[in-house]
Amino acid sequence: MAVRHFNLPDPGEGLVEAEIVTWKVKVGDLVKVNDVFVEIETAKSLVELPVPYAGTVTALLVSEGDTVQVGTPIISIDNGLDGDVAPLTAPSTMTAAGIADAASATAKDDEIEVGNTGGAASGERVANLVGYGPRVTSGMRRSRKTVSPLATTTAQVNQAFSPVPAQPASLAAAPVSFRSPGAKALAKPPVRKFAKDRGVDLSQVTGSGEDGIVSRADVEAYVADGSAAASVSGTGSSKDIAPAILGAGERERRIPIKGVRKITAQAMVASAFTAPHVTEFITVDVSDTMNLLDRLKTDPEFRDVKVSPLLIVAKALIIASGRNPGINATWDEAAQEIVVKNYVNLGIAAATPRGLIVPNIKDADQMSLRQLADAMANLVSTAREGKTQPAAISGGSITITNVGVFGVDTGTPILNTGEAAILAFGVVRQMPWVVNGEIQVRWVTQLSLSFDHRMVDGDLGSRFLADVAAILHDPSRALVWG
Repeated sequence: MAVRHFNLPDPGEGLVEAEIVTWKVKVGDLVKVNDVFVEIETAKSLVELPVPYAGTVTALLVSEGDTVQVGTPIISIDNGLDGDVAPLTAPSTMTAAGIADAASATAKDDEIEVGNTGGAASGERVANLVGYGPRVTSGMRRSRKTVSPLATTTAQVNQAFSPVPAQPASLAAAPVSFRSPGAKALAKPPVRKFAKDRGVDLSQVTGSGEDGIVSRADVEAYVADGSAAASVSGTGSSKDIAPAILGAGERERRIPIKGVRKITAQAMVASAFTAPHVTEFITVDVSDTMNLLDRLKTDPEFRDVKVSPLLIVAKALIIASGRNPGINATWDEAAQEIVVKNYVNLGIAAATPRGLIVPNIKDADQMSLRQLADAMANLVSTAREGKTQPAAISGGSITITNVGVFGVDTGTPILNTGEAAILAFGVVRQMPWVVNGEIQVRWVTQLSLSFDHRMVDGDLGSRFLADVAAILHDPSRALVWG
């Protein structure tokens, strides 16, 4: 037989390592070309890897949770032919677009998986990335009546990061489980998501399906019994965000600094202690902007798209950047030059289960308001799903951070590394405001702008911030300046 090793490919963007998040296959499984066989996490994104060779999986060479270097063998596959062991390698650099295309072309959302928490009962019709219903493949899967040591190891890791819920009170009435003690639960992705949203550890749920497969009904019964652990708000997972409540007897919890959290920390330290920050603030009456939003929401052109104050802020920033091009620049230390950009790659800071990331909209200055709204909606949904690709994070030129979504008035944001400015947009509130000598109730917000004083002096920073505020106060200025 010819056994080949698949080496961890280079994801590009200067990244040299990745964490094995979830194996999509196990030893003995048959795989075909372009089957997604593993999900990895780089410092910038989650990526699903397709296998470039058909055969039988003979070994998983690294465990879930391991951080491995680029070029390290991670899986062995027997192609069924006679021959010697040979390395099975992907292209030296897998571009973000290439990885994304391969992943979307081989999505398997209706396949039963071992691993993550989170998903519809067996037999339900479920939407996936490609279409509806179960995938059709020539690959066959061996019966999951045994569990590899790798699964047990990962289950123990998951238990270390989340409180262990109590077992259902009535064991006599519970279905018989076919799962070995300590093994991962078998469930479809919709069932996993359903469980994750309710803070349920699937390893604690007894599956009533064939071979112990957990269904949605099993999760609902577990929750109804009162055994589910306290859920974590939002879309976070227990391995990325520490629960608000520690387990019984716990006084501290240690969370490894890795992935996005590690890169963010390094970038923020580098930015804070390299670029001399200056922050300016302004309070603005944005009542006319709020009136504009009300009209846009009823405009047929903006049907089926989210229209929010952030959209108008983004458009105002783009227009103000055109009037003050020095704000859209970067510092080239090696060349001792300031690089002023004649395009706007607009970064939007997004809080995700994996930490803070800043994907950017390429050439946002070339977009209409409707196109910008679509791009922002896609950026946010992709980030929340953890599918932002490295190329979407690199190359930003100026950033907005929307602290107002948390009810915060303002802040002093730290620059995204390599950029000259970042705008913080605070919550929009109704407040008393003096208009023509009279006190009226108006919609008011606060903006703050941090900028790199090596490139942006007080005059430029102040003019830019005043222009953004002027457009938000009177959106008709965008027609004059745009």
